[in-house]
Amino acid sequence: MHSDLIQQLRAREQNGLLRRRQTLEGPQTSHISMAGQKFLSFCSNDYLGLANHPALIAAACEGAQQYGVGASASHLISGHCLAHQVLEEKLADFVGFPKALLFSNGYMANIGIVTALLGRGDAVFADKLNHASLNDAALLSRAKLIRYPHLDLSVLAQRLAASKAKRKLVMSDAVFSMDGDIAPVAELLALCEQYDAWLLLDDAHGFGVLGKQGQGILFSDDCFNFNSPNIIYMATLGKAAGVQGAFVAAQPAVIETLIQFARSYIYTTATPALLSHSLLKSLELIAQETWRRDQLAQLIIKLKHELQSLRWKLSPSTTPIQPLIIGDSKMALKISEALRAQGILVPSIRPPTVPQGSARLRISLSALHCEEDIVRLTTALIGLSKSSDLLI
Repeated sequence: MHSDLIQQLRAREQNGLLRRRQTLEGPQTSHISMAGQKFLSFCSNDYLGLANHPALIAAACEGAQQYGVGASASHLISGHCLAHQVLEEKLADFVGFPKALLFSNGYMANIGIVTALLGRGDAVFADKLNHASLNDAALLSRAKLIRYPHLDLSVLAQRLAASKAKRKLVMSDAVFSMDGDIAPVAELLALCEQYDAWLLLDDAHGFGVLGKQGQGILFSDDCFNFNSPNIIYMATLGKAAGVQGAFVAAQPAVIETLIQFARSYIYTTATPALLSHSLLKSLELIAQETWRRDQLAQLIIKLKHELQSLRWKLSPSTTPIQPLIIGDSKMALKISEALRAQGILVPSIRPPTVPQGSARLRISLSALHCEEDIVRLTTALIGLSKSSDLLI
């Protein structure tokens, strides 16, 4: 068995697909330290630059003084603290839903939602490029998994119309994590209402970023003020919010069902209350400091302008996720390593995370970046594109 594992790992390395961890030696910010070396980082999902914000650090310390450092029990035993309850109420109000429920992370939230609401005889309809947590949730639910081509709503409509399932759920990333494109929420919702299906939106990369006050995809220009009972909204709190966790917002009956039946909620220790106490401050900053989203918008424009003549092309994303499509996995890895040698961190994303032939550099922008950071990155990429070592 061990020799099989070794061969499998060697094959992955030979194909340029072996992943390696990197150890951060300080806080998450635009300039980080690893192995005693300083790097300009385009790696994190800290889109608003809140992960090391002094106000959040102070709130965490205050929360630790009030609640200690561990919840020490599940929410349904004695681990549900006042900070959890207040945060759930604030989150529900922030995104315009009657109820919200905290989870330890987005993966557990998606697993909990789908497995609690669906089972044998039901059907899940999934965008082909959905996050792995949504796919795994569908498989664990034992409902029939029906996938449709990325953003192809005509195929989705056909498959919804043909389904005889008792319960139906359409699930989609709101902002697709490896492409940065945005789901057509209005059209998805119309189909779900037509065919009596729930719409589960995973807004992990939109919450805090989209909408005038950062409330997410439902408050973006094209999708403002959706309050349909068909929507189940999930967002994470460890990306733009800068801390840790996730929440689900929906109608009261859905939330109560999750409390009673979501195994990833019931059978796990609650997150430390100090994190929820910190997130209360994070919500304030997300709503009030609109300059952070304005800064992101300017950086996106700057990046696209600087790279418009590059032989590798950016995907048409308007979000902080800016994928530079390379194609070949080994080449993507080689470019990433060449940038690292220049003190710039940009991760190479390869199959199976993305489809074969679409390996890329996933450039993640933060409000903490400045225009000089963008120029440094783009200058390096332009230089590498002309390098004889990388010409293929």
